[in-house]
Amino acid sequence: MKSLIEKYADVLLNYCVNIKKDQLLAIRGSSLATPLINEIYKQALLKGAHPFTRVVIDGLDETYYKYASKAQLNFISPLQKYEFDKIDALISIMSSFNTKALMNIDPKKQAISAKASVPLMKKMMKRTADGTFSWVGCLYPTHASAQDAGMSLDDYSDFVHSACRLDKKDPVAEWKKTSKYNARIIKYLSRKKEIRVVAKDTDLTYNVKGRKWINCDGNNNFPDGEVFTAPIENSVNGKIRFTFPAVYRGNEVEDVRIEFKDGKAVKATAARGEKFLHSMLDMDKGSRYIGEVAIGTNFGITKFTKNILFDEKIGGTIHMAFGQAYPESGGKNVSGLHWDMICDLRKSGGLYADGELFFKNGKFLK
Repeated sequence: MKSLIEKYADVLLNYCVNIKKDQLLAIRGSSLATPLINEIYKQALLKGAHPFTRVVIDGLDETYYKYASKAQLNFISPLQKYEFDKIDALISIMSSFNTKALMNIDPKKQAISAKASVPLMKKMMKRTADGTFSWVGCLYPTHASAQDAGMSLDDYSDFVHSACRLDKKDPVAEWKKTSKYNARIIKYLSRKKEIRVVAKDTDLTYNVKGRKWINCDGNNNFPDGEVFTAPIENSVNGKIRFTFPAVYRGNEVEDVRIEFKDGKAVKATAARGEKFLHSMLDMDKGSRYIGEVAIGTNFGITKFTKNILFDEKIGGTIHMAFGQAYPESGGKNVSGLHWDMICDLRKSGGLYADGELFFKNGKFLK
């Protein structure tokens, strides 16, 4: 019988990125994820692929942002550009030593660096859309992530394995069930134009005419469980209050409330972290526009854990991402930012499509 680590590596390689013989595979993570990195590396070799690692040591990001000049923040290594041109697949493993390491870093410096990385982000998304590159983001449980979630490491590990369906005999079969559920929602939404979100302190509309809804069933994020698209860039109007703290690069912004006019966030407030919120929204021309709208469909995730990889998938919630759109959805917004924020509809709230209620209190009605 396979161990959980063996099963995890197997699903990442053979389901998520579907690695092939002779393909070039990059594996990224911190040294805390060594057991999973090693297992992925071994299994990739057995598949005939060419794996290499990018293992990060503790504190490098903090050192970079503290001491890098503006010119260094704007610099993108030609080696990094070359890598994004050449690799066939990427497995990126969240495995933090300290999720709050960047909390006291000047947000303007973070914004400069993020803006400079836009060409790499565009390259990655273009190659993903045209099928020449596959990637997946996943998580290896660490004490830092467990503390954010308010759990012991053992309990958090169980939570991660359950959310990823690794506790099931056949995880891939479980993800195929999610795919079928998502496909029903997409079939319905693909015929609709205007979506309206109604919840506490929320009444928001946007248009998705001509945009493609994407079925997220474990290929790019692991765990997964959502359907998403990009709204028409100037169609978002109204107000929304995001239920949970919006977490970005270790910074927590509480009680975010946004008002939109013709697609642009014209008013943004927060009970805590408002300065950071505005620094990110003012990053570039596209950062006050929505690049993604989505519905969470992973009903195995019920608890907010301050990790967007899991939280945006909570079944019965919606999320919206400020900034960069995914080209495969038809979105055109370009930005160095992609910040997901979550609105919970499970207790009270609904979604309407062309005036018809199709999602109420976290459940799909059709």
